[in-house]
Amino acid sequence: MELSVYNLDKKEVGKVDVSDKFFNVPFKNNFIHQIYTSLLSSARKSIAHAKDRSEVSGGGKKPWRQKGTGRARHGSNRSPIWTGGGVTFGPRNDRNFFRKVNKKAKAKALQMVLSQKIKDNELFVIDSLAFQKTKDSENVLANFDTLKRRNKLFYLVFDKSNKENVLGLKNLAYAYYTTIDSINLISLLKYKNVLINKDAILALENRFNNK
Repeated sequence: MELSVYNLDKKEVGKVDVSDKFFNVPFKNNFIHQIYTSLLSSARKSIAHAKDRSEVSGGGKKPWRQKGTGRARHGSNRSPIWTGGGVTFGPRNDRNFFRKVNKKAKAKALQMVLSQKIKDNELFVIDSLAFQKTKDSENVLANFDTLKRRNKLFYLVFDKSNKENVLGLKNLAYAYYTTIDSINLISLLKYKNVLINKDAILALENRFNNK
């Protein structure tokens, strides 16, 4: 299939051939949801932590003797039923949320989302991506804004890292940039408009083909 190649003024300057095998893949909601939630779960960090009875301080001495006091029997004030005691079934920071995702499944999900972006006219192939000044970057991104409102979201994909080409993007909260080595499903779904330079989409196709 052929994709239009634009300059930064959104004027068509050529075409690029990409494979239907990778960029014309039917979108499957259930499959995308499965991969998306798995990636989110694997990225989750367990922070909340409640101490159990073995971790709280104190409790070395029996609060009172076993019999003769008229009170209930207790062996330690670290018991969960005591104030200041351990917590039963509380959150633990050693919990593992990792969910395995096969490389082929991850690549197929990327292909589905990219294909859908193309169908929805939300993916634009640019002949050369370069953003040196913030004001110029705002004007360029406004040309490719499909939402036509202030809270526009842009995901820019470069073929290789170049600090000079992204200087104008660092002050824009609605623009996120990356290289094809770091492109991921979560960001593709988060950001509405995808701008990718010509060399990057060809390199991405080659990456899919090698897998």
